[in-house]
Amino acid sequence: MLIFLDLETTGLEASDKICSIGIIGVKGSEVSSIYELVNEGKKIPAKASSINHITNEMIKDKLPFKQSRAWKFLDENNQEDATLIVHNINFDLRMLQALGFIWQGKTIDTLRVTKHLIPECEHFSLQFLRYELKLYKQEQKEALKYALHEGVLVPHNALSDALHVKMLYEYLLEIKEHEMLVELSQKNVLIQKFEFGKYSGRFIEEISMCDRGYLEWMLLNITHLDEDLRYSIERYL
Repeated sequence: MLIFLDLETTGLEASDKICSIGIIGVKGSEVSSIYELVNEGKKIPAKASSINHITNEMIKDKLPFKQSRAWKFLDENNQEDATLIVHNINFDLRMLQALGFIWQGKTIDTLRVTKHLIPECEHFSLQFLRYELKLYKQEQKEALKYALHEGVLVPHNALSDALHVKMLYEYLLEIKEHEMLVELSQKNVLIQKFEFGKYSGRFIEEISMCDRGYLEWMLLNITHLDEDLRYSIERYL
């Protein structure tokens, strides 16, 4: 079983909660899709709504995640031979774990794998890769397989993003086989350039020589520093 998943949340902090979930499941010739709004009692701030277009009114009468069809589907397929495939999977696993769900199967992180296999990409967000790798050219055809209507194919719709994770996985599968994608998902990426902040676009190795203190400050003070960025800074220091 391959499970392509995307979550939308009330924010990015540890105290934030899931507010929508999109799943595409593939088992042989059997395919399924789930999209649900859920209510974990956490208010959705305007900043989050401006990204995912989910409002407090939309989730007012929705069930908690544990009572959703999505939970049931994940629970039924939470097996060692199943693979959960997500873009930036550590964030989603943390959000699921905070609500009591621990994934037992294999995992593939399409974000990390893309950084390994296509390092020349300028950016690695799912939406950037959707266009950089020309995934959008086939998205309508792919959407029809899961009875997704055209209006679903918008950024930060959980089901739309789950579909694009599936398409990205299939793109990567043309480069390396499935088991290698699983293996690469556990291997740190050595990042060469900063993608944000005052040194955006500059080489980390260069900054390690001209402003070592800044890198040391990042390691000590940024709690949720990206795992690969932390690994890379430590390597260059």
